[in-house]
Amino acid sequence: MALQHNVDLRPYNTFGISVHADRSGTFHNVEELRGLLADPEVQNSPLLVLGGGSNILFTQDFRGTALSNGIPGIDVVKEDSDHVWVKAGAGVVWHEFVLFCVEQGWGGIENLSLIPGKVGAAPMQNIGAYGVEIKDTFHALEALRIDNGEVVSFTKDQCAFGYRESYFKREGKGRYIILSVTFRLTERPVLNTSYGNIQQELERMGITAPTLRDVSNAVIAIRRSKLPDPAVIGNAGSFFKNPVVPEDVLNSIRKSDPDVVAYPAGPGHFKLAAGWLIERAGLKGYRQGQQGVHDRQALVLVNHGGATGKAIYDLSEHVLKTVKARFGVELEREVNIL
Repeated sequence: MALQHNVDLRPYNTFGISVHADRSGTFHNVEELRGLLADPEVQNSPLLVLGGGSNILFTQDFRGTALSNGIPGIDVVKEDSDHVWVKAGAGVVWHEFVLFCVEQGWGGIENLSLIPGKVGAAPMQNIGAYGVEIKDTFHALEALRIDNGEVVSFTKDQCAFGYRESYFKREGKGRYIILSVTFRLTERPVLNTSYGNIQQELERMGITAPTLRDVSNAVIAIRRSKLPDPAVIGNAGSFFKNPVVPEDVLNSIRKSDPDVVAYPAGPGHFKLAAGWLIERAGLKGYRQGQQGVHDRQALVLVNHGGATGKAIYDLSEHVLKTVKARFGVELEREVNIL
């Protein structure tokens, strides 16, 4: 595949930030990827691999090579009376993969409907929503080792999943390019409708005996009601992680804010809802120029049109400092900053 030069990356990031990469190319299989990595221009410059661009904020031009992962394909690799193992190319759009599995009656990822991005990014982030994370159905993945072109398989344990974390965001960062991911889904789905507003949405829809498709549709409706469409207003979904704090910090917050939203997160610790913290700090709908905090979901920072990545980053700093001053809690960015 031929490289393009001085490429505008605005179509490749959901914030819609106009920055340029020195070089750019797309690969659709491992042979094309190896060919691009063998190019002297690529070997002698920083490398960035893009999926859907839904978890990245560009604050400056990228002085290197940006490669777009376009590996397609969804295949059943194994099946028994209870489970099916489904392998998807890293370039498959995540939501399309979820809908495909729902239509086949394979359960386990329906609560992850409408999450932006591609399959390859799912294990990197250990994406999660409505009580479900990728690690719950993950079986294995294949990745190309950049320094020698070898294809390596990773098990669930080797991926070292954590909250929005994995081996590929820590020790393995910049060392591998994910090619495919295999999921172990169930032929006998047990629906998870207790988290968030799924049950209430199903009741609103008049559904008393929900199917996989019903749960998926309910999640889609909830997400669309709360989250902005990147095609309409630039954003990267949830910008901040939900912080995990010791019980004494939670109790301190409860003294002034007894309605604080918190969930158990291991012995003596609780996960706080970052969106609640940001909203209670008075920042929901807050705006600085062309960048702001979304007026329906405070976890989301948005580009109202023409904002720079640096300006959005500065806004995130303001959010961090305001929440810290109000609650004594330090938020952490979920979005990758470049």
